[in-house]
Amino acid sequence: MTARMKVPSVIFHTRVRDEAMDGSNPYRWEKKASSDFFDHKRVLLFALPGAFTPTCSTFQVPDFEKFYDRFLEIGIDEIYCLAVNDALVMNAWGKSLGLEKVKLIPDGSGEFTRKMGMLVAKDNIGFGMRSWRYAAVIDDGAVEQLFEEEGYSDNCEEDPYGVSSPQNIFERLKRGAEA
Repeated sequence: MTARMKVPSVIFHTRVRDEAMDGSNPYRWEKKASSDFFDHKRVLLFALPGAFTPTCSTFQVPDFEKFYDRFLEIGIDEIYCLAVNDALVMNAWGKSLGLEKVKLIPDGSGEFTRKMGMLVAKDNIGFGMRSWRYAAVIDDGAVEQLFEEEGYSDNCEEDPYGVSSPQNIFERLKRGAEA
């Protein structure tokens, strides 16, 4: 996907907390459109292979959580993490990580990821179809900058991580803001 292209228009099936519901699982289904996440603001979206995976859980998501306020200082309004996992898995993962700032987007069917051109097979490790690791700065629904890990391919033997790290993205955006 080239810069300044609109993000795909899809419907995400999310689970949201509903205080009116009783029980130990007070969540209801809510459909959210791409526009709900990406229109009328400048956001940072990062996508990864899956919830509860080692690199994602140990480094990537916690580091974006730590860098959240620094990104706000340089003009990012929101940070979203997207994975080809359903809303139930994404909510459980967010809870297990104690996330308070980064918001999770479940792309359960992989439709958004496929339309972004980032869907890859990971059958070699038993995952099926998943997202390639990337990040994008999205301004009012259009991709402003893309940070894609090298080696995009089905059943890639490695799981590259660096280009889409919050440290790299922050430094690149900070330099751009200072210029």
